[in-house]
Amino acid sequence: MAPPPPSAPAGDPTLTAPIPVIAQRPAWRDTFISLRIPNFRRFAVSHLIAVVAMWMQRIAQDWMVLELSGSVTAVGVTVALQFAPMLLLGPWGGVVTDRYSKRTLLIITQSVAGAMAASMAVLVLTGLVQVWHVYVIAFVLGLATVVDAPARQVFVNDLVGGTYLRNAISLNSSIFQFGAMVGPAVSGALIVAVGGGWAFAMNAVACSYTVLTLCRLRTDQLNSVAPAPRARGQLREGARYLIRKPTILWSTVSAGFVAVFALSTPVLMAAYADDVFESGPGGYGLLNTSLAAGSLVGALASTRRGALRLRGVLGGMSAFGGFMVIAAYVPDQFLFSVLMFCAGIGSLWFITGANQLVQVSTNLAIRGRVMSLYMMVLIGGQALGGPMIGWFAEYLGAQLAMVIAGGVPVLAAGAIALLLARRGKKSV
Repeated sequence: MAPPPPSAPAGDPTLTAPIPVIAQRPAWRDTFISLRIPNFRRFAVSHLIAVVAMWMQRIAQDWMVLELSGSVTAVGVTVALQFAPMLLLGPWGGVVTDRYSKRTLLIITQSVAGAMAASMAVLVLTGLVQVWHVYVIAFVLGLATVVDAPARQVFVNDLVGGTYLRNAISLNSSIFQFGAMVGPAVSGALIVAVGGGWAFAMNAVACSYTVLTLCRLRTDQLNSVAPAPRARGQLREGARYLIRKPTILWSTVSAGFVAVFALSTPVLMAAYADDVFESGPGGYGLLNTSLAAGSLVGALASTRRGALRLRGVLGGMSAFGGFMVIAAYVPDQFLFSVLMFCAGIGSLWFITGANQLVQVSTNLAIRGRVMSLYMMVLIGGQALGGPMIGWFAEYLGAQLAMVIAGGVPVLAAGAIALLLARRGKKSV
């Protein structure tokens, strides 16, 4: 394994260590090597439980809003309220992340999330819940995410250090995709059996377990860096840093195209199940499961990635969008599902690669601010793309919407590759 990159000199956060390129593919026995670190192993277990519970709450929340309001638009408003804070305030979350202990910030944000889940559970189980309650709680959760998202990304380095960072990022993505497969199924069964209120209660318990795990981590084994001192212009400093590093800049630009267009797959899967294949809820579940299964494979495959280059990230972006375009006019649902499985592999190959490239290219002193800008694009882009792709599917048809959603990222990847080639950026 390559040694962790050295930190930039104190007081000069514009410098960054070189990207640690691994010339050889990791051995099979090292596929889960970051789990050998006790702190990360404990965190990974709590993360798995938290992700499954989060997806349970998310499905129960959307279904409950639909039942209370009878409006799909109300569901969209709920989702927008959760994404909007990151879109508007994301960069400031990075400033907070760089200034304070990531572990402490996560304890606070997970405590807030647990309190919100417990409040929803009480409201639902007592029959007092109204749509505006969900709106308020969704917005508060969105505010917590502004800090939680960049802090969680940077905290992985505190847990494993630079040597195992890429492996840990891939495993975190695998855990998230596994939760995306299991959580909705468990939530659906729970809603049918005893009602959605218990999904919120279980998420409150999961958040409490995460807080307990964070409190019990061995602080003497954390690879923490000194918090950045409070100073003026730190937000601009993070933006300038991102712009000056081609690997970070183009990874972020690529993430923007993917987030706005290709990551609106749930909207497209609903349109295909309803309008194209006419397979109803069962077909919708099958299509989403195929995509999530491919995403899980892609995340696990990324643990086997050898050299980390921007060209590989662009390749994943092209594969993701390309399989969507190929699948657009396929008349058979089974073949469509297979192509969505392949698209899912490309999706996570891109997402994990871009995430890794941004993190290992950024000095620790400024990583929180850079990651917050990256997460603002990746998460906030979905808030913009969801309604747009939904409008395309409704007025232009699901198949043409799929061509647009997949085709734009493919064209963007080609344009970025051509631009870098003309500038002679062979190193990326």
